[in-house]
Amino acid sequence: MCFLFSTRLINYSSLHLLRSPRTTATPIRSLWFQNKSPVFRSATSPMAAAAFSSTMTIPPNNAEEALARKLWIKFNRERIFSIYSPFAVCLAAGNLKIDTFRQYIAQDVHFLKAFAHAYELAEECADDDDDKLAISNLRKSVMEELKMHDSFVQDWDLDISKEVNVNSATLRYTEFLLATASGKVEGLKAPGMLDTPFEKTKVAAYTLGAVTPCMRLYAFLGKEFGALLDLSEVNQPYKKWIDNYSSDAFQASAKQTEDLLEKLSVSMTGEELDIIEKLYQQAMKLEVEFFHAQPLSQPTVVPLLKNHSKDDLVIFSDFDLTCSVVDSSAILAEIAIVTAPKDDQGRSGQQIHRMLSSDLRNTWNLLSKQYTEHYEECIENILNKEKVDKFDYEGLCKALEQLSDFEKEANNRVIESGVLKGLNLEDIKRAGERVILQDGCINVFQKILKTSNLNAKVHVLSYCWCGDLIRAAFCAGGIDSVEVHANEFTFDESISTGEIERKVESPIDKAQKFKSILQNEKDNNEKKNPLTVYIGDSVGDLLCLLEADIGIVVSSSSSLRRVGSHFGVSFVPLFSGIVEKQKQHTLEESSSTWKGLSGTLYTVSSWAEIHSFALGWE
Repeated sequence: MCFLFSTRLINYSSLHLLRSPRTTATPIRSLWFQNKSPVFRSATSPMAAAAFSSTMTIPPNNAEEALARKLWIKFNRERIFSIYSPFAVCLAAGNLKIDTFRQYIAQDVHFLKAFAHAYELAEECADDDDDKLAISNLRKSVMEELKMHDSFVQDWDLDISKEVNVNSATLRYTEFLLATASGKVEGLKAPGMLDTPFEKTKVAAYTLGAVTPCMRLYAFLGKEFGALLDLSEVNQPYKKWIDNYSSDAFQASAKQTEDLLEKLSVSMTGEELDIIEKLYQQAMKLEVEFFHAQPLSQPTVVPLLKNHSKDDLVIFSDFDLTCSVVDSSAILAEIAIVTAPKDDQGRSGQQIHRMLSSDLRNTWNLLSKQYTEHYEECIENILNKEKVDKFDYEGLCKALEQLSDFEKEANNRVIESGVLKGLNLEDIKRAGERVILQDGCINVFQKILKTSNLNAKVHVLSYCWCGDLIRAAFCAGGIDSVEVHANEFTFDESISTGEIERKVESPIDKAQKFKSILQNEKDNNEKKNPLTVYIGDSVGDLLCLLEADIGIVVSSSSSLRRVGSHFGVSFVPLFSGIVEKQKQHTLEESSSTWKGLSGTLYTVSSWAEIHSFALGWE
């Protein structure tokens, strides 16, 4: 069992690692985002927040950070759904059909005209000459963007006049944009009743709140696509589009829009900032819809499940720090310490003799220290072997036998210490129901299991000492069909004896369980090979990640990357990996492009990436 909590700054003063009631937001500008954008779904201690931030790549909140930056971070999910859209992936790969691009340009021309008009209306509402000039310059940038679209028409001999009908997604965005710029905003006076310049300035700020997400999103897409351009590749037909949105000029224009939003909103109240947030979020959602509304008549690698609806699908996932925010050992430790007797009098009448809370805490801290020190020694011993030039799965398996022996010895020490004696099963289940899971994790599993035309199963493979804790966590999220493969406490009338039924203790155990489950699937399905996905974050997941057709690493530990790289494993950001797969995906009939034991693992920063890759925008 990994004592990762000892290196993740977890303490045991109370069960603060679990869900608790949300705090109330304050309307004061300097504190507004600290309360409006909680990292957790509930209020938690700074210790727990530290544990969470170490598993995510999104920067932490800063009260002094600009408004646009905070909103961009908060609505990270929408930007991910945009970039993972089939249209965006095909454009980045360079094999988007020209007819699809023509239709996109026609829709975007209509959108940009509305964008320019919105700036014009915002300029009329601004009461400061500098603000008016800034908005005017932004409008000129939009007009230059329209000229670029005209050049596409000329360069490729496109006839966008054929595409005169505005699709519903474009229409929803343009209507929203122009309504906002006209002052038709919930919580604001009717346009004709905006008497003072200050009230009109609010309209300008709200308009900037609605256009800023678009500017930042396109700047983001341009940079991401530009980073994937191969300078030796001459057949990328959309290089001009990518170059424009990744250019310093467009990046500067996006930044100017954000700076102007900051200036116009600086004196706004908390309620008015709430309005800007809602407008920003709505604009981001409309952008997602716009990209997903572009009609494609070609095979794509995304969304994964749509392309494999005829196949059997088996999803495997680790639990600790992959699904959960905190390692389960930390939670079980807290339950043990908090419920242990405080003195000898508290021991009277207990079914199983338990050590005092203070002694338990000291013993636990010692076990944690031993684990951490020995774990690092074990990893260094593995890395002392000569680094290989190419992927060496057999060598990795042999090396991880050392880690397997270490993990089993660590579990022996825990059992012999008696720290896990006397825990009540109902306390464990209640704690499991309150475990904080990574944002989006439950939603991914729910949608996969509820997709009617998909034969999918979800298995969780975990070192956790008590599978009941994991089952309770998933049941609390409305999922009771996840198969949990973990160790189990032994109980005497619902009270833990301190012994563990040891089933999954090591990387080797996980890999064997993975293969056993797959063999059962094949035996029950006429030997047909299902598509397999494994999601994990640590060295203990490494073999399963590599065995799966698609191995997805969620915010991995440094030791995972060090060990993997030492044995020739490549770590590739999922989006760039998908773009490469899309370049190869040109046949009319979709064929499987994912194979296990390739030596390549795909990295993501959040479950939103997994959702957008596997399920798309729903």
